[in-house]
Amino acid sequence: MSDGRIIKVSGPLVIAEGMQDAKMYDVVRVSNKNLIGEIIEIRGDKASIQVYEETSGLGPGEPVVSTGEPLSVELGPGLIESIFDGIQRPLDVVRSVSGDNIARGVQVEKLNKTKKWNFEPTAKTGDAVKAGDIIGTVRETSIVIHKIMVPHGVEGTIEEIYSGEFTILDTIAKIKTKDGIIDIQMLQKWPVRKGRPYKEKLSPSTPMTTGQRIIDTFFPVAKGGTACIPGPFGSGKTVVQHQLAKWADAEIVVYIGCGERGNEMTDVLMEFPELKDPKTGEPLMKRTVLIANTSDMPVAAREASIYTGITIGEYFRDMGYSVALMADSTSRWAEALREMSGRLEEMPGEEGYPAYLGSRAAEFYERAGKVVCVGTDNREGALTAVGAVSPPGGDLSEPVTQATLRIVKVFWGLDAALAYRRHFPAINWLQSYSLYLDRLGDWFVQEVAPDWQSLRMETMRLLQEEEELNEIVRLVGFDALSLKDRFTLEASKSIREDYLHQNAFHEIDTYTSIHKQYRMLRAILLFYHEGQKALSEGAFYKELTTLPVREDIAKAKLILENDIESFDVLEAKIKDQIASILSKGGN
Repeated sequence: MSDGRIIKVSGPLVIAEGMQDAKMYDVVRVSNKNLIGEIIEIRGDKASIQVYEETSGLGPGEPVVSTGEPLSVELGPGLIESIFDGIQRPLDVVRSVSGDNIARGVQVEKLNKTKKWNFEPTAKTGDAVKAGDIIGTVRETSIVIHKIMVPHGVEGTIEEIYSGEFTILDTIAKIKTKDGIIDIQMLQKWPVRKGRPYKEKLSPSTPMTTGQRIIDTFFPVAKGGTACIPGPFGSGKTVVQHQLAKWADAEIVVYIGCGERGNEMTDVLMEFPELKDPKTGEPLMKRTVLIANTSDMPVAAREASIYTGITIGEYFRDMGYSVALMADSTSRWAEALREMSGRLEEMPGEEGYPAYLGSRAAEFYERAGKVVCVGTDNREGALTAVGAVSPPGGDLSEPVTQATLRIVKVFWGLDAALAYRRHFPAINWLQSYSLYLDRLGDWFVQEVAPDWQSLRMETMRLLQEEEELNEIVRLVGFDALSLKDRFTLEASKSIREDYLHQNAFHEIDTYTSIHKQYRMLRAILLFYHEGQKALSEGAFYKELTTLPVREDIAKAKLILENDIESFDVLEAKIKDQIASILSKGGN
């Protein structure tokens, strides 16, 4: 413990002297109001502290007490379905203590220490165990089984292990180590700025399917991969992240609202308890952890919120789960870095951001990955990180976007022009990219269809060709195009409007399985190929483009997931109607 006193207050930055015994990143209690802070710089006996609460009313001479511990999260049963602020205070408990607004200095338990959980041991007396080994389970929700692991730094033989109802502070096992007998609880603590260890990092080889057609087909993200969604205001970043949180093929979802507008976080908090998990039919919240750090909360807490979230994600990854983490928005996290750096009077980098912006962003995204977890069973877990970026004015050359793009491997670039035309998701298919395509190619061929890659490549070729043809149309007019080029534009229009456009608020269109995506795409390309063939055999262009089956192609997105046979009927219709044109004679 180190006691000091305040000598300067500058917004969320407090400088205290007499802190010679403190260490970097120690958590401190500031003033008699017990505000939570963290040491971010030490010079001699003076410590600079970023305070996670409002500092108005503080003055020189007030006490500062170091706890001697870094900012840490509590890990154990009770995380799922919880809504925390940026430093893991449960908001429902805070509200019961302080009302609708978080009172300064409020102290609440991070996890419920009185609730009893039914612990079922999977290990037995006499078993040799080491850090990361699973010794028992707790049914946390109807969807999630919480696996209780041996804490890091513990290795030995189980002397005793119990079964029954326990709180997270009760002893559930005793392990005999070389240093004596250690009592094991269900509760663990971990410093948020330190990544949890793993045995080995693996190359991602399986896609995290999302049910969003433009993402899964053209720009997939791997389980254990990283992605970013940059886009200007109003282009749909938050809705895309909500869709990923709702539908992504992950067992655990961690959603971080980092500096988000309060009304958007309210939408999340209201929607998620009512959403049904497509796999189990249970509420989606039963496998979700929410971290809500709204824009009116102290700026310093934004900086901590993404570390709190990713540490919770790593904990579930270590159990062998696939975890999807959404951070919305990392730009506001970077703004918090910039503000604190400015108050520390550090040398500014580009646009005032600190020189270490890139390394801090890399530290965050590098904690994602597919890994072999610590323990003797060699289980695998994956943590996929998706960060939204809000570049001012949609300028993708600004520092936060560029620092992020140097790290992540998937870029879903949102386009204001598409959003203006009400085309959602407004992901620009000519600017976006995924560097996982080659690694995931074998999975799509084996799990979906042998011709998946060729269909995808041809579809992208048509979209690129459409851009070139539109340029010609702008220069010399539509009449200058050949009939085949005109038909290419029609097919590309069908890809854009019937396939890439997806209504997030429609009960069927909101989610499309990968197999349904394949059949939709195959039907559109069948129409294109059969139409081009018919044109070369003399069919009328106008008759081809006004076939009744085009309406059926447009409605294919509304075919139910368990009614894939309807696509066989649709493909037969396409062939029959085009054949009937040829039988009547052509141009």
